[in-house]
Amino acid sequence: MTGGLVGAVTDETTTAGELAAAVEAAQSAFERGRTATPATRAAWLEAVADGLAQDAETLVEIAARETHLGVPRLEGELNRTVFQLRLFAAEILQGEHFDATIDHADPAWGMGPRPDLRRYNVPLGVVGVFGASNFPFAFSVMGGDSASALAAGCAVVHKAHDGHRGLAARTAETVTAALAASGAPSGLFSLVTGRRAAEALVDHPLVKAIGFTGSTAGGRALLDRAAARPEPIPFFGELGGINAVFVTPNAWAARRDEILAGYAGSFTLGMGQFCTKPGLLFIPAAGSAGETEEARRVLAGALAGFTPAQLLSERLHGGYSDAVRGLSGADGVEVLLEGDFAEAPAPTILRTTADAVRRDPALLKQEMFGPASLVVEYTDGAELPGLAELLEGQLTTTLQAEEDDDVTELGARLTDISGRVLWNGWPTGVTVSYAQNHGGPYPATTSATTSVGTAAIRRFLRPVAYQSFPAARLPEPLRDSNPWNVPQRVDGVWRRPSDPVPGTETGGRP
Repeated sequence: MTGGLVGAVTDETTTAGELAAAVEAAQSAFERGRTATPATRAAWLEAVADGLAQDAETLVEIAARETHLGVPRLEGELNRTVFQLRLFAAEILQGEHFDATIDHADPAWGMGPRPDLRRYNVPLGVVGVFGASNFPFAFSVMGGDSASALAAGCAVVHKAHDGHRGLAARTAETVTAALAASGAPSGLFSLVTGRRAAEALVDHPLVKAIGFTGSTAGGRALLDRAAARPEPIPFFGELGGINAVFVTPNAWAARRDEILAGYAGSFTLGMGQFCTKPGLLFIPAAGSAGETEEARRVLAGALAGFTPAQLLSERLHGGYSDAVRGLSGADGVEVLLEGDFAEAPAPTILRTTADAVRRDPALLKQEMFGPASLVVEYTDGAELPGLAELLEGQLTTTLQAEEDDDVTELGARLTDISGRVLWNGWPTGVTVSYAQNHGGPYPATTSATTSVGTAAIRRFLRPVAYQSFPAARLPEPLRDSNPWNVPQRVDGVWRRPSDPVPGTETGGRP
């Protein structure tokens, strides 16, 4: 194939025929690999991790050229990607994602005789993944969506982001070579490019789910397209958020300068191009012009050593400029700290009041993807729960509070609208771990799942129950002998792999 598939010239796009061939090859690979043991699948992920690590120097060089992101940042992001693959490999060896559940036949069951029932999670099939512009490794070709789909047992067709096509092509070549060398089925992973391929990927009847990280507008268009198919499919979209931070009066009195310095560092990290950037800061209103000037001085000092850099693309720079200009011209909004819209823009901080956002809640919904943020001043801490009621779904919200603050009502509201709630921290930085949750109510995401952490694997699985099957025909995780050595819930009680096997595979209660 000569279009936008692996090994192609990066300014070409995938044709409809090439897209169909890639999806069909992925389906074939899925069917051949769906029964691979956890150890085999883990070895495939480890091989990809090794390949990326070995090709790191070249990958980082291409990424730096295409994205304007610094080498240290890119090296860290690639290390995260490799770590994530190894973590997922270890996770699937544990086998908890199967959720293997066995109910032996029970003639005395409370609602009448119960047949032998066994349920576990199976992979969905072919997954289409859309890469992000702002994380060329961690949320792109072999980022969280691709890695978790492969870990779940799916095949992946990845649509490259136009902002770093060369990197996408090189990464995909590294991934496919590593998978081939490890014995994985051909077609388990492939790369396509271009808008037509993107639309055809969502439409293809063999594609059973979509993973997406990107803008609200783009994500919503793909969500609607996925839902409009003759067979609608799950769309796991991470669309970003405003990530509000609430500072209580006590915290402001105790730690004002520390809070402002942390805020300045967080909203400008990565030139404000993180989906977890704090775009809103709720603080007590200044009692005088002198207090406002002091806050401006502290913020200016915190940003004094900041070195601006180019944004990811001219298109994003234009969108950032339009968003900041539009919000700064809104009724009740003023500039607290003036930046600029140079090729490498200096940070901008806007200021408004609680009264203004109550009059126009849309002020709280304007994402400024770049180094800008909005400060909202309130007069009484009792206002905070009501102000939180004005917010849409958020990836994160943060409480800057003291131990003796009563934030019960506010905390409950933040739990309702957030995927992650922080205490006295800053939301930029999303570690890959077991308890991580990177999601949130719409428009933060389009699902009730996480796109980061080991739980992300479960997005691409669905449960199937087997009733009264002969023991030899049961999938391995559901056999009483437990050949894959995975956790099983047997007759309501969880049994660890190291526990004695309670009986045989005859299907009856031991």
